[in-house]
Amino acid sequence: MKFTITKIILAIPFMAFSILAVSQNTGILSGYVRDAKTSETLIGATVQLDGTEIGTVTDLDGFYKITDIPTKSYSVTANFLGYETKSEFNVIVKSAGNAELNFALTESVESLNEVVVRASSIEDIISPLSTQTLSAVEIATYPGGNNDIAKVVQSLPGVGGSIGGFRNDVIIRGGAPNENVYYLDGMEIPNINHFATQGSAGGPVGLLNVSFIETVDLTTSAFNARYDNPLSGVLQFNQRVGNTRKGRTNIRVGASEAAVTGEGPLFKNGKEASNTSFIGSVRRSYLQFLFKAIGLPILPDYWDYQYKVTHKLNDYNEINLLGIGSIDDFRVSVPKDYDASQQATLEQVPIIKQQTNTTGLSWKNRFKDGTGSMLTTLSINQLKNDFTRFTDNVAETGAYFTNNSKETEVKLRYELTRYLGDWILTGGLGVQQAIYENNTANLINNITYRTNLDFVKYGLFAQASRSLMGNRLDVSFGLRTDANTYTTQENQLLETLSPRFSFSYALNPSKTWKFNGSLGRYFKIPTYTVLGFRNNSGMPINEGAKYIRSDHFVAGIEHRLSESARITVEGFYKKYANYPVSTLDNISLANKGGGFEVLGNEEVVSDGQGRTYGLEFLFQQQFTKRYYAIFAYTLFKSEFSDLNGTFRSSAWDSRHLLSLTGGYKFNNNWEVSLRYRFAGKTPFAPVDEAATLESYPAIILDFNRLGDVRFDVYNVADIRIDKKWNFKKVALDVFLEIQNAFASQVPEPPQYGLNRDEMGSVLSPRELVQLPAQRGTVLPTIGFVVDF
Repeated sequence: MKFTITKIILAIPFMAFSILAVSQNTGILSGYVRDAKTSETLIGATVQLDGTEIGTVTDLDGFYKITDIPTKSYSVTANFLGYETKSEFNVIVKSAGNAELNFALTESVESLNEVVVRASSIEDIISPLSTQTLSAVEIATYPGGNNDIAKVVQSLPGVGGSIGGFRNDVIIRGGAPNENVYYLDGMEIPNINHFATQGSAGGPVGLLNVSFIETVDLTTSAFNARYDNPLSGVLQFNQRVGNTRKGRTNIRVGASEAAVTGEGPLFKNGKEASNTSFIGSVRRSYLQFLFKAIGLPILPDYWDYQYKVTHKLNDYNEINLLGIGSIDDFRVSVPKDYDASQQATLEQVPIIKQQTNTTGLSWKNRFKDGTGSMLTTLSINQLKNDFTRFTDNVAETGAYFTNNSKETEVKLRYELTRYLGDWILTGGLGVQQAIYENNTANLINNITYRTNLDFVKYGLFAQASRSLMGNRLDVSFGLRTDANTYTTQENQLLETLSPRFSFSYALNPSKTWKFNGSLGRYFKIPTYTVLGFRNNSGMPINEGAKYIRSDHFVAGIEHRLSESARITVEGFYKKYANYPVSTLDNISLANKGGGFEVLGNEEVVSDGQGRTYGLEFLFQQQFTKRYYAIFAYTLFKSEFSDLNGTFRSSAWDSRHLLSLTGGYKFNNNWEVSLRYRFAGKTPFAPVDEAATLESYPAIILDFNRLGDVRFDVYNVADIRIDKKWNFKKVALDVFLEIQNAFASQVPEPPQYGLNRDEMGSVLSPRELVQLPAQRGTVLPTIGFVVDF
C-alpha cells in the first residue's frame, strides 16, 4: 500500500500535462513593505521589477500586488521616501505558487554635508561580520543539495562537512558539530536532521522542509546575547507566514523523499484576507524501497512533519503556533548476492529507532508608540532514541551496545526590545526544565547504568547597540550569564559571564568599504549524555563537568562592488577551555560526533583546551543578468588537547576548504548550476585491528593515532539542470541532479570485515581484513516540484 501511494505521487506531474491544455506565461507577485525597526507597514512604497516598467505601490495596509508578470526570474526593488532602497535578487515568478515577497526597509540618514549615509539594520549592527544569508530559492536550487539546508550551508566560507560528505554535520571554523544552535522563528530546536547523533547534531538527511523557509541566517561569531550555548554557529531559520488570501498546494519529489505542503487562510468569512493562516507539510522517504530494490543492506525509513499557524490579534499583537517532528527507523536487509563490503555494512551498522518533536507558542507584541516590542516563547521538545548494536542485525539478537534514552526540555523565553534615542536595547531571560532518562548497556567497555535527571537551566542577557559618526560607525555590546541546578561548578553566574563587543566602521560615506571586528566569550553546557553518565555502581561521574568556554577574536574587510556583488576577507581565532576529554579514549570530545554513535556516554574530565584559527575569503555575485556566482575559500588550523594536555590536530583539521557555486539561466526557463567543493587532507582515527578482531562486529578506533594519518583530499562536483513549465493554474519544475559528476574518489575510512570465502562463510582461523575501497560513483537523480 505504501509503495502504491508513492507511485501515485510520482504520477502527478504527468497527469498535469494531460489535463492542462492552456499554458499561461504570466504570474502574480505580492507582499508587504514594512519598517525594519518597528514592523509598521509603509503606505505608498514603490515596488518595481528591475529592468522593466512593471511595478506598483503599497495600499493602506502596506500590501502590494503586481499582476500579469511574464514568468521568469527578476530582481525586485522596494523604495520609500526617507528609507534605504532594498533589492531582492533571483525572484522566480511562476504561474502558480508564488510565495509572498516581503520587504523590511531601514531609514536612511543624512550627514551634515547632505551626503546620504546607508543606515544599518539592527542585526547588521549586532553581527556586522561572520554572517551569511540564504534565500529559499538558493536552497531549493543548490546543485547536490537535495533541498537540504545543512548540505547547502556546507558551501559557505568557514563551513565544512563530515568526512565523505554523506552526513549533514555542520563544522564551522574547525569546531565540533555540536557547537551550533538552531532556531526556528525564535524557537530553539535541538537538531535539524533525521537519524541524529545524540549528543551532537548531524545526521544523513535534513528534516526541515524548504517550502516553509523564507531565509536562513548563519552567524559564525559576534553572536547576539539572546542565544545560549553557541560556541561556533547560530542557524536561524525564518519561516514564511501562510497565505492569508487563498489556499495553495506544493508537491516536491527529490532524491530521497516526497513532500506535500499546503497553506492558506483560516476563518476568512468572506473577507479579502484572513487574520489567521496556516502552512503545514508531511514528508515521506522512499529510500527504503529503492535500496531494497537494488540490493543494498540498509533501509533508512523516515517521516517528518512541520506546521505553522499565525493569528493576528490586531495591528500590534501576533501569535504563532509552531511545530516540527520526525519518526525514523533504520533497519537492515540481507542482499540476494554476497558482497564483502555489503556484508560488513550489514554486520556493523546500528539499528536506530528515533522520534523527535518540538512544539512552541510565541506571542509578539509591538508597542503602539513604536518604541519597542516584546517576544515571549513557550516550547517543549523531545528526543526518543533507541540505539542498538547487535551481533546479529538481521535477527536483532546479541545486543552488545544499547542506548534507550529520552530527552525532554520545556523552555520559556522572554525578550524585551526598546528604542531609546539612537540606542537599541534588548534584554531578557530564559528558563528551562531539563529531563533526561537513559538506560545504557555497553558490553564492550563493561558499562551498565540507568540515569534519571530533572533539573533547571536559566540565563539572563542584555544587548545595547547604536550607530555613531553619522552612521559611519556601528557598535554593539552584549552580556550573558547562565547557570543550572545540577552541575557542581561553583559561582556559575559569575563563571559563565560572557561579554561580547562588535563594531563596523565605514571607510567611505557610501559604505562600500567596511572594517569590521568582534570580541566575545561564549559558553555551552555539556550535553545530557555527558551529565547523565554513571558508573556501574550508579554513581554520577560527570556532575563536576564545567561549562565549555570559547573566546572569539575576529576582524575583516568588506567591499561591496555593487548592489549585487561583494568581497569579504576575515581572520578568526577561537580559543577553547574546559572541553570534556574522554578518560576512556584519551581524546577531546571535540573530535567525536561525526558518525552514527552516541556522543558523550562516558567519563570525562573538563580540563581540555583547543584552538582554531584561520583566514576566510568570499566573493558573492547575486543573480543579475542571468547568472550568479559564489566563491569561498578558508585556510585554517584546528587542534584540541588530549588527556595529557598535548595538542593534536582535530578530526576536522582539513586545513583547506574551497567551494565554487554558480548558475546561468537560459531562455524558456532553463537553468544550469554547478557546485564544486574541495577539502584538504583530514585526520582520522584508524581502526585498532587487534581490538576489533576480538570485539567484532564492534569497530574499535585507535584515538591515540588521531593526527598521524589523514584522508586523501575531498574533490567533488555536482551539476543541476532545471526546466520550468507554467500552465494556467499549475507551475511545474522538473530537475536533474548529478552528484559527483566526474566520479571522483570520495575519501572514507578504510572498511574492515572478517575474512570470508566466495560464498560468504567465515574462514578459520578468524581474521580481520581490510576491504577494497569503493570506486567513485556518479549519482544522477530526477525530481520535480508542482505548485497549484
